[in-house]
Amino acid sequence: MTMQSVAPAAPAFSPPKRNSLTHIPGDEGWPIIGKTLDVLADPKGHIEQMAAKYGLVYRSHIFGETSLSLLGPEANELVLFDQAKLFSSAHGWGRILGLLFPRGLMLLDFEEHRLHRRALSVAFKSGPMKSYLATLDTGIAARVKQWKAGPGPMLFYPAMKQLTLDLATTSFLGADIGPEVDEITRAFVDMVAASISVIRSPLPGTKMARGVRGRKRIVAYFSEQIPVRRAKGGEDLFSQLCRATHEDGALLSTQDIVDHMSFLMMAAHDTLTSSLTSFVGALATHPQWQTRLREEIAALNIAANEPTTFDNLEAMPLTEMAFKEAMRLKPPVPSIPRRAIRDFNFKGYAVPAGTMVGVNPVFTHHMPEIWHDPDGFDPMRFTDEAQRGRHRFAWVPFGGGAHMCLGLHFAYMQAKCFARHFLQNLSVSIEVGYTPEWQMWPIPKPRDGLRVTLKPV
Repeated sequence: MTMQSVAPAAPAFSPPKRNSLTHIPGDEGWPIIGKTLDVLADPKGHIEQMAAKYGLVYRSHIFGETSLSLLGPEANELVLFDQAKLFSSAHGWGRILGLLFPRGLMLLDFEEHRLHRRALSVAFKSGPMKSYLATLDTGIAARVKQWKAGPGPMLFYPAMKQLTLDLATTSFLGADIGPEVDEITRAFVDMVAASISVIRSPLPGTKMARGVRGRKRIVAYFSEQIPVRRAKGGEDLFSQLCRATHEDGALLSTQDIVDHMSFLMMAAHDTLTSSLTSFVGALATHPQWQTRLREEIAALNIAANEPTTFDNLEAMPLTEMAFKEAMRLKPPVPSIPRRAIRDFNFKGYAVPAGTMVGVNPVFTHHMPEIWHDPDGFDPMRFTDEAQRGRHRFAWVPFGGGAHMCLGLHFAYMQAKCFARHFLQNLSVSIEVGYTPEWQMWPIPKPRDGLRVTLKPV
């Protein structure tokens, strides 16, 4: 099959008439703004209140449109696994990401998505991943060494945000990007900030305007570099994509590479910043788990200056379980939108085509009927035995189905590599009585930056 034979993206869908959803219980709130402010103020608390009042399927009005929330593992399976191809990811994420990250992998559907995902998967195979690990390992070790040389109180979230951005730049673009690195990094930061800004039009002086300018700079850089990378090769992700081909042997187009690189860098940077910050925050408040993971790392018998290998990562199951538990508590993508492209039924409710629907990992990850003491930190939830009896869509920090995060193994690799260097060199704690307040939407982050204290081990 050639790319020319792939059907274009599904046509735009108009939301259904409001009276076509009134048979579904819910509360649409105030005129125009609906329940948007309630969602922004406390997304977890709001959705739990609505579910308690209306059940696991309810109607609301947020961000300018009447939509449905479908909650719980069965809803996650229906929408994310989407065996019947009822739901469009492109028309779910489009109004959030479409202006800055058009035609990223999450903004493609069905056969077109499959073909692009297959082409991109070459960049996440064993050979390239070993190259990324070497780059990540060097960068993390150097940063942890700096932190160890200057211990004491610090704001962890901004420090982690800078580290993940630096790591994404080197592992995705290559260590020898050159003098343009600061300009490219700034453009990328502006794009990410704009993607989650409240004002969605590029009005002068807004984050969105800066983001649109940043995208123009990124597009120009990637477009200039693609022929260079194809000629000279390289092990970084950008060079891998420049050589990737579709099933018919055709290279990805310049526009495809630009769009995929922009999207992958955004996804790797912001979600990993969130997840690694929540991971370290959990270890700071549960020192017994910090000790257990440090013992697991000590058992690897690798000196502080030795590189991390894939075999080392495979021998860190407790670390992986603790990282999974951190993502259960604070999933990096707390809500996932889709638009129905055909009529469907769920839990006795008929839903018309065009309806915006959302599933909510935060809600599912805290359902007491699935998770004992759902607000507690307990990595033992992720032993093989504990997972055997759970619904396979009860834990969905990476989504699921065809749109399961392509970089999930990259995320585990970076998290365990970070844990190895961090815990081998440092201990982390927080002040007694200090409870960090987290902003849970659109991507979880501590409102005050997460105040921690680092000490050399």
